[in-house]
Parts: sequence; C-alpha cells; structure tokens
Amino acid sequence: MATTKSTVAFSAEERAAMKEHARELKTTARRSPRNAKADGEQDVLAKIAEMDESDRILGERIHAIVRANAPHLTAKLWYGMPAYARDGKIVVHFQCAAKFKSRYATLGFSDPAQLDDGTVWPVAFALTTLTADDEARIGALVKKAAG
Repeated sequence: MATTKSTVAFSAEERAAMKEHARELKTTARRSPRNAKADGEQDVLAKIAEMDESDRILGERIHAIVRANAPHLTAKLWYGMPAYARDGKIVVHFQCAAKFKSRYATLGFSDPAQLDDGTVWPVAFALTTLTADDEARIGALVKKAAG
C-alpha cells in the first residue's frame, strides 16, 4: 500500500493570527486580575482604531451593540480580533474583512453563545454595512448569546 505525505500549510494571515494570539496570551498572563477588564476594553478599542475605514465603522458599531446589549461580557482580543467573553470563554467576535483578505467582515458566535434554535442555526454572519434593522437584529442575538 502506497502512502503519500501531505503537509498542512497555513496562509501568512493565519500564521500572523496565531502569533498574535500567542502575544495576547502572554500579555493577559502578565496583567493583574484587577485591571484585566479595563485593559481588555482598551485593547479592543485600539484594535478597532487600527482597522481600515469600512472595517472600523463596522467594528465600532458592533462594539457599541455588544456593550449596550451585554455589558457583562468582557472585551478582549482573540487571534487579533475584537471579542467578548463570558467566564473567560468567547461568546461573540468580530473579524474585519482585511484580516484574511475577505470581501466582507464577519460577526461570529462561539459554542457558549446559547443561540440554539432547533437542530440548525446560524453562528456567523457576513457584514458589509449595518442598517438600523441589522443593528436591532444583532442586538437581540448578542443579548440571547450572552445569556
């Protein structure tokens, strides 16, 4: 039986995200627990400020929606993306389009999000712009996800 050797190669963007995550973990480990929440909030706001204009506008709106609908979630960076956690576990995150050279930004929900609806439900949404209706829908999803 012939076997073939395959390699798993990560893109440059994926490697950069993994390195960024390692830096985030080191930074978090060095912080005092007393300041962690405020520091995480500042990290997220700084990351959003670095984004291209269209991504920054979406990131700012998503951040405001999460803060308004789930103020108890902790803001933190997750693989270089703004994310919001409950009990240390990521519930929702925002991936800007530029992160992986995508044509749209993504709003994603992780397993702890509690969005279960029957046997099939969405956990990621493509974003190009946000209308008032979109913001209301996202706000309701975030509120449900945050528990």
